[in-house]
Amino acid sequence: MPEELWRPLWIYLIAANLAAFGLMGIDKRRARRGKWRVSERALFLPAVLGGALGGTLGMRAFRHKTRHWYFRWGFPLLLALQLTGLACLIWKTLM
Repeated sequence: MPEELWRPLWIYLIAANLAAFGLMGIDKRRARRGKWRVSERALFLPAVLGGALGGTLGMRAFRHKTRHWYFRWGFPLLLALQLTGLACLIWKTLM
């Protein structure tokens, strides 16, 4: 991967992770206040698109959605897949 493509990739990954983390916090706040909630699909979207670390950290930090098996197991599984893909990309670049 050419070096000029790494910076946009990192910016994208940071944005996806911040979005996933932020949505977990927003949904938790809305849940406590009895207001309109963020859909589970909207919570999963940034995690699937590269923000699984942010989603997992948000789930733990806000203690939100931890009882739902598809969040408790899905986010870490997505994270493992994303880290594996990133490691393969880095390995390919170095070789």
